[in-house]
Amino acid sequence: MAGNHAQKKHKAGNPSGIATLLIALTLTVVALLVIGSTLLYYILLKELPSIATLKDYRPSIATRVYSDNDELIDEFFLEDRKVVRIQDLPPMVVQAFVAAEDARFYQHRGFDLQSISRAFFKNIEAGRVVQGGSTITQQVAKSLFLTPERSYIRKIKEAVLAFKIDRYLTKDEILHLYLNHIYLGHGTYGVEAAAEAYFGKSARNLTLPEAAMLAGLPKAPSNYSPYNNLERAKQRQAYTLDRMVESGYITEEQKNAALAVKLNLRSVRPKDKIAPYFVENIRRYVQEKYGSDVLYKEGLEIYTTLNIPMQTAARDAVERGLQEMEKREKYTVGTVQGALYCMEARTGAIKAMVGGRDFKKSEFNRATQSRRQPGSSFKPIIYTAAFDKEMTPSTRIDDSPLQFPDPSKPDGYWRPRNFDGKFNGPTTLRSALVHSRNVVTVKILQSIGVDYAVSYAANMGIASPLPRNLSLALGSANVTLEEMVRAFGVLANQGKRVTPFMIRRIVDRTGQVFEETQVREEQVIDPRIAFLSTYVMQGVIQSGTGTRVKGIGRPAAGKTGTTNDMRDAWFIGYTPSLVTGVWVGFDQERALGRQEVGGRAAAPIWLYYMEKAVQGVPIEPFPVPRGIVFVKVDPHSGQPVRYSEGALYEAFLEGATPEGSSVVDSGQVPKKLPEDDEDASF
Repeated sequence: MAGNHAQKKHKAGNPSGIATLLIALTLTVVALLVIGSTLLYYILLKELPSIATLKDYRPSIATRVYSDNDELIDEFFLEDRKVVRIQDLPPMVVQAFVAAEDARFYQHRGFDLQSISRAFFKNIEAGRVVQGGSTITQQVAKSLFLTPERSYIRKIKEAVLAFKIDRYLTKDEILHLYLNHIYLGHGTYGVEAAAEAYFGKSARNLTLPEAAMLAGLPKAPSNYSPYNNLERAKQRQAYTLDRMVESGYITEEQKNAALAVKLNLRSVRPKDKIAPYFVENIRRYVQEKYGSDVLYKEGLEIYTTLNIPMQTAARDAVERGLQEMEKREKYTVGTVQGALYCMEARTGAIKAMVGGRDFKKSEFNRATQSRRQPGSSFKPIIYTAAFDKEMTPSTRIDDSPLQFPDPSKPDGYWRPRNFDGKFNGPTTLRSALVHSRNVVTVKILQSIGVDYAVSYAANMGIASPLPRNLSLALGSANVTLEEMVRAFGVLANQGKRVTPFMIRRIVDRTGQVFEETQVREEQVIDPRIAFLSTYVMQGVIQSGTGTRVKGIGRPAAGKTGTTNDMRDAWFIGYTPSLVTGVWVGFDQERALGRQEVGGRAAAPIWLYYMEKAVQGVPIEPFPVPRGIVFVKVDPHSGQPVRYSEGALYEAFLEGATPEGSSVVDSGQVPKKLPEDDEDASF
């Protein structure tokens, strides 16, 4: 009995020993886990990046380009992002993201054991990583410091970083990082860029249903995009609203009201690039001066001179004029090209630029990069130089045949000829310029000297190399449209040359001004000489080769241009405030057509544009500088007359009037300027 009792007592003691052993083993395992976890934690700390940079968060921000009235016209970016301060957001925007992504955000210390445990068992059940259980802080850690790989070691690193971040930053600072860095689909990063892309508004102005829609995107931006699958997006929106009710952020009634709202989504079609050639010039300039990183990542604000209504009018005018040509000449549609360049005469600010018909097909800017022969549109430079050599609009030169030795010609001579093939005999400079007489212009250049004319052209803004021979009189040089507009701008601006510019100022993300443009002007010719050319070129529009633009209905001056073989058509014209140039031609040079001269091919485009550009602008006369007097002269002889039908008031420098003349006015344009069919001053 005793033995049996002792045996039973011995057996009864075994459970106690086993329990002790299990406790010891458990404590050992726990100790090893704690030690191992601690060692792993410190090992990972050495491997993980420093989070100190988070205090100076500088994400990649889109550079934005603005028009002359500060309206957004384009953007440059690697990631479409615009940073917004969390305190500037409506509370329900922040609450929507917290409720949808991390309801316990304000309770945990960077990582949430409940979420991690739930995700762990889900992954075990699936046999792979299917759920992350990431908090908002972990998402910040992953997006800013880690790779997107799915592995347990990466999740551990993520949790360690999140713990560090939670200790280092406030909850609002973490949310600031998250809401500005998160990818929200269709190329947008951060809630501000997404609000603009999806709803066409700032995140500051989001409504509850809009905020809930955006807050549903981070989990799978493509799958839950309202553009890709509206029904799925609405389901995700409803999920977010439910979580907001559970978290106490909104009531059931507010949720139902939000679900009943029909959202007005902005179109995600590519934005209409209103001024692609202009913007490309801006992009190249900034990239060359400041580098690609600054351009694409530093969130510059570039304020330009571009006027959107004027740019729209320019684009439409070029297309309208070219389509009319295609219809007349039966070209293959889209082959003929055109360019337009408009500058403020007094400042040099570029208001509109069209470099071609379709930037997507050709980025080559025909307004600034293409060098073509200007033909007769170059003549005003020659005549202005002649006026500076003491010739006058009434000076007469014989319009008669002449020839020069030229071994390149079949018979060994170059014989300049007029467009109509006729010679008119003694012709005033006014008549020669108004009616674009080639032979007279060659004789003028021969008289004043080629070198003098070349220097004069350079002084007016022609930077391209010019031929040092008499063919220069007929526009044989290769120049850009931009150069021609700049040169004519000297005449429009009373002899002052301005430097064309497109950028008013550039500001960085902190508000620091990188650069600011000051108007640069220089008096390069006598204002009286500039006025003589302007006064004569008003006749080009009223009764000469540019009569197609008479409809402008206000004082304007200009000159047509056509190359000998009709490969290029030009019209450069100006009012006292705007200088606009138009070029038309083929990229692969060939004839435009027998009748497609500058007055027919290019001038109408100028008129279509300028009619809209000056709409609503008060009519402005060209100012008459001191030292200009007016004398009534015979338009054919240029001689003073007292009474003569068709006589006109001609402008002269004071002290340089024809013999026997009587100054009829001084200091202002005569109020009545008689005209005749052949020639007139207006």
